[in-house]
Amino acid sequence: MKVPVSWLSEYVDFEMSLEDLAHRLTMAGNEVEEIERTGWIDNVVVGHVKAVAQHPNADRLSLVTVDYGDGEAEVVCGAPNVAAGQKIAYAAVGAVLQDAYAEEPGKTKKLKRSKIRGVESIGMVCSVRELGIGDDHDGILVLDDDAKVGTPIGEVLGETVLDIELTPNRPDCLGVVGVARDVSAITGNPLRQPNVEFESKGPDVNTLASVEITDPDLCLRYTASVIQGVKIGPSPQWLQDRLTAIGERPINNLVDITNFVMFELGQPLHAFDLDKVVDHRVIVRRATPGEKIVTLDDKERKLGSEMLLIADPERGIGLAGVMGAANSEISESTTTVLLESATFHGVNNRRTAHALELPSQATLRFEKSLRTGLSEVGLRRATKLILEIAGGEAASGIIDVYPGKGTEQTGVRLDRDHIKRVLGVEIENRVVETTLGNLGFELAGDADGWDVRIPYWRPDVSIPEDIVEEIARIVGYDNIPTTTLSGRPPQWQPQPEMELRARVTDALVQAGMREIISYSATTSEAEARVALPADMASEVKLRNPITADFAVMRRTLRETILDTVARNSRTWRGPIALFEAARVFLDYGEGLPEERQMAAGAFVGPRNDLHWDASTDSSDFYDAKGAVEAVLDELGITATFETGEDATFAAGRTAVIKVPAANNVVIGVVGEVAGKVFAQFDAEVETATMFELDLAAILKVLKGREATVKFDEFTRLPASHRDLSLVVDTGVTAGQIVEISNRNRIVTSATVFDLFEGKGVPDGKKAVAVRLVYQSPNKTLTADQIGKIEGQILKQLSKELGAELRAQ
Repeated sequence: MKVPVSWLSEYVDFEMSLEDLAHRLTMAGNEVEEIERTGWIDNVVVGHVKAVAQHPNADRLSLVTVDYGDGEAEVVCGAPNVAAGQKIAYAAVGAVLQDAYAEEPGKTKKLKRSKIRGVESIGMVCSVRELGIGDDHDGILVLDDDAKVGTPIGEVLGETVLDIELTPNRPDCLGVVGVARDVSAITGNPLRQPNVEFESKGPDVNTLASVEITDPDLCLRYTASVIQGVKIGPSPQWLQDRLTAIGERPINNLVDITNFVMFELGQPLHAFDLDKVVDHRVIVRRATPGEKIVTLDDKERKLGSEMLLIADPERGIGLAGVMGAANSEISESTTTVLLESATFHGVNNRRTAHALELPSQATLRFEKSLRTGLSEVGLRRATKLILEIAGGEAASGIIDVYPGKGTEQTGVRLDRDHIKRVLGVEIENRVVETTLGNLGFELAGDADGWDVRIPYWRPDVSIPEDIVEEIARIVGYDNIPTTTLSGRPPQWQPQPEMELRARVTDALVQAGMREIISYSATTSEAEARVALPADMASEVKLRNPITADFAVMRRTLRETILDTVARNSRTWRGPIALFEAARVFLDYGEGLPEERQMAAGAFVGPRNDLHWDASTDSSDFYDAKGAVEAVLDELGITATFETGEDATFAAGRTAVIKVPAANNVVIGVVGEVAGKVFAQFDAEVETATMFELDLAAILKVLKGREATVKFDEFTRLPASHRDLSLVVDTGVTAGQIVEISNRNRIVTSATVFDLFEGKGVPDGKKAVAVRLVYQSPNKTLTADQIGKIEGQILKQLSKELGAELRAQ
């Protein structure tokens, strides 16, 4: 928000320097980012045109004799409006001015002595464009007659502007009066409120126009006045200067007044040509789907059904709180004005502006949910200025359709003890009452505290803490005494969930995977792509989502993981191995939703980067299984992988992960993603393998265990390996064979490396090849010893699994 100091000074006096004022405002929560000074140009002063003569060598140029206070200079000038007796802005040699002819905005040039058509020109008579205070370059700037010759131009035209970075909760300071109110509270000087009283002698306003609100949920209040006999024309200079100082372009007196009041009070307004409104009847309604309107920028806009429209009985005449329509705009022929000042639903207004790509100063204010009381004050202020500047006669009374009346919070209870509980320090009653009074709050005190009435310009105040904040920021946070912490520092408390998540993340990174972080919200349609089971917990719907793409809280990490690997596959042809460890949100219908920690990962594409010495095979089930095993090894958990069913995964290629030592509790699933599921993610690869681990279930398995790290000493003794080819029933799993083999303490590794069914193997049987590695910690094993151990293992496999050695 840009606040010109001259404008601010109209409402409150302050004696402190601008630097001190900027510091005090910053400490009060309104950060002054910069103090800008415009119009202050060295070597430019007020000059007096003593004489104007024709240039001897050019018909369109004049020779202007200028008195600049310390002497006279002859200047060559091409402006058609230069005349003797004028007070002008004279730039001497060395002045740095805006280059009026440069295509690049902001480009400057340093003035030098020059000859123009054979005549030396010492300096320049300036236009507003060359001074950087406007766009006009058709003629020179003519100053008021009372300007003193020789005065630096900054003292006449210069403006100092406070550039304030406002927090989102202070829409009242999007008006100069709001900032002035803070200055009043800081300095203790009284605030001069703008005059909003006007004389209305015209006919009853209800006989000239009518307003109907058909969608009161989106329009809480609509006020309007009617002014007849207005004359459209340029604004007075003071009004143009006010708008120019904050970077707004003056248009005409009606539009300039609505802009002025918006920047003065923070209430957006809009003026309609009443003669262009059918039946002089305004209807505030939702747009019909596909309805179109041509806005003031001459662009046709296609509207949605949730966009609020200002209409007449035949068509739309404006987008509520965003932009007016071309069919009802003010023009030079306008004589009767319908002035609108309303309160629109903030979120709906922001969504409309965003959807139509029409951000505006009005939307910046409406989206912060202005209070309804501000609309009437803004209307009366603008009506008064129209009568003073554009003339005309105001109709008697105002139109006030107020469906939101009585729905806003009007007050807050503030107890004296609560101030100390929040701030940690006592504030005198006198200071509380003076501070809040200067900020416009009305207080009714009793023995315990105050009933505080919320002003119509403060939508951010709703709880006692808001009032305490007002006291603290004006008193000054730096004036609140600091105290050291008392008592003992808090003891470290274990965080099992966080520690487990960190260990899982580290293990997966060490396994060669990359971590992603995604949004916790999604949509029901997106989540449905992974075919969650019908008995899944209900989704948690957000009441006020940021966008429709984040309408519900996710119940699984699968959808995000698959969407991410699919998106990466469209731009990357190398290995893709991604995982995420995060919360999912499950609503079981009782109390708050459960926030469950999960971890999920997926592999797509080739297993290795392209290299002449590396396999070009695609990643598969065993890559995902290996990642899970890396996690379980890190956690010291022994698990089994058993055939299971899950709609996300392909039938027959899915394994449920169980922990035998914990009553076969299921801690996750791993498998190849079903083709019909993965096809919905538009990937550039055909298959993906994925795992999902329930960290909450794993935490229960680990509960009660001491976290130990086991180190095994390297042995210098040799290891031997032997391969066994076994014939077992098709129902026997490789994991069962490995588990039995590993029971022998001499076996350090058991790995299944081949599986065969078909010719040479009986029906209902399969051949499994397993490699056993034998190594003793204290001696070198002989062939006989290894043979004896192998016989024991075969005997156990036969007893438990019915395994037989396959005939060669």
